[in-house]
Amino acid sequence: MRLDSLKNTPDRAGRYWAVFADGTRLGLYRQTVEDFGLYPGRELTGEEMERLLTAAGSMSAKMRAVRIVSATSVSRRDLEERLVRKGEDPAQAKEAVQWMEELHLVDDRETAAQIVRSCIAKGYGSARARQALYEKRIPKAYWEEALADYPDQQEKIEAFLRARLDENSDEKQVRRAIDALLRRGHSYGSIRRVLSGLSFETEDILEEE
Repeated sequence: MRLDSLKNTPDRAGRYWAVFADGTRLGLYRQTVEDFGLYPGRELTGEEMERLLTAAGSMSAKMRAVRIVSATSVSRRDLEERLVRKGEDPAQAKEAVQWMEELHLVDDRETAAQIVRSCIAKGYGSARARQALYEKRIPKAYWEEALADYPDQQEKIEAFLRARLDENSDEKQVRRAIDALLRRGHSYGSIRRVLSGLSFETEDILEEE
């Protein structure tokens, strides 16, 4: 198979686009280009072409994995699923995740800790942190350790309520504030204590829930 053209500058993702005689178009990273000694006019045997396709797919999955991890905290399982959803071959996606683990770029225990720290900084309750761990596909084996020192959020709840309620707030406004705090992962008990401390009557509102 003849390589008809090869871009000499990479695109934004770092790929050099190659076009072959049969119309095949591949986005190749520099390492792959150099490993196969590619240049316009180069003839590849059928075996070389097969190896090139495999190498290109493997490198594509690895580089996409790096971009995903650079943008957000992900678990091993979440990363693998994202790669497949983006069109990477399932086997190469699994290989890419293993490669990332070997480089210590994917660590479910550390990702769990990062997620919990983020939830604490945002003023979320522990229930919201648990939800975040579930959504990120963090294995439950790491949940207890990550949540072990979750701080009391009474001050965060109070600050939230003071910003939304005052002495003129009616029952409807109080209910909305309670619902918002529940969505943020705080418990009824914690919300009740803070509301009572701020002199808001909570018995009728919370008993109906």
